[in-house]
Amino acid sequence: MRVDRSARIYVAGHRGLVGQALWRHLLAEGFTNLVGRGSGELDLRDRAAVEGFFTTEQPQVVILAAAKVGGIMANATYPAQFLSDNLRIQVNVLDAAAEHGVEHALLLGSSCIYPKFAPQPIREDALLTGPLEATNDAYAIAKIAGITHVQALRRQYGLPYITAMPCNLYGPGDNFDPFTSHVLPALIRRFHEAKLQGAQRVELWGSGRPRREFLHVEDLARACLHLLETYDDAGPVNVGSGTDLTIAELAETIADVVGYDGDLEWDTSKPDGTPRKLLDISRITRLGWAPRISLRSGIESTYAWYERTVAHLDTQVRAGAE
Repeated sequence: MRVDRSARIYVAGHRGLVGQALWRHLLAEGFTNLVGRGSGELDLRDRAAVEGFFTTEQPQVVILAAAKVGGIMANATYPAQFLSDNLRIQVNVLDAAAEHGVEHALLLGSSCIYPKFAPQPIREDALLTGPLEATNDAYAIAKIAGITHVQALRRQYGLPYITAMPCNLYGPGDNFDPFTSHVLPALIRRFHEAKLQGAQRVELWGSGRPRREFLHVEDLARACLHLLETYDDAGPVNVGSGTDLTIAELAETIADVVGYDGDLEWDTSKPDGTPRKLLDISRITRLGWAPRISLRSGIESTYAWYERTVAHLDTQVRAGAE
């Protein structure tokens, strides 16, 4: 099914990492009727506000990329907010979509929904077969509830709503905050600042041994449209690169791209999280999608964006304060 290029598409979370990439890709693909609202304009946790938005805008397609997200430290520190905020966002948007006759909806989740010790690579049917990783179980439970909500809407109303579970994402527009960012942007910032300061060593969390899979956000944006046009099933679909590497290997690659040549020291008193998370992406590749952007080239373009925007702005702010 080809999505009508004039269809009114609501990209929830259009100012976030994924939302920005979706917006760019949809425009490039010829879509002419996109709608988005920032969190300052529309609080998706507010059911009445969401209902009012859908009444006014009447979207035909919804891509739910809005979520409260963060790295290990943020998830472990604020589990109640990660659970509550994400549950409310999902329930409000999905209920409004169903009530207002939205034709197609795509909920984006995360690979953290799968058990901590799931067989590798992780198939979609591994869901709910074992305990979750404790450091992000609240967020994972919220996303599992979102999958169940979509499945319930399909069963009760026959709506062709779907869910996609991406691996770790990165790219231009990422969050580089030192307290709330994920591992890849956090390492870019750490090494960039260490290079500027002439630091001889950088201390990193954990052992460096866990393996992770990374997907450039532009590849995810392509996958989302591809799924809307080719997939109609209750089960979630994994979206990843199909390859993984250790966190130590990731750190070495990022340090090389950034140009930091100091030592890396690992603080093994800090948590590693899940030992490995590699997704089985055979379901989506059978539909004709495949990732295009290599990790090295993706890190290079992300670092270039970081230098132009985040690092440049930080420099201006420091200069203005002096």
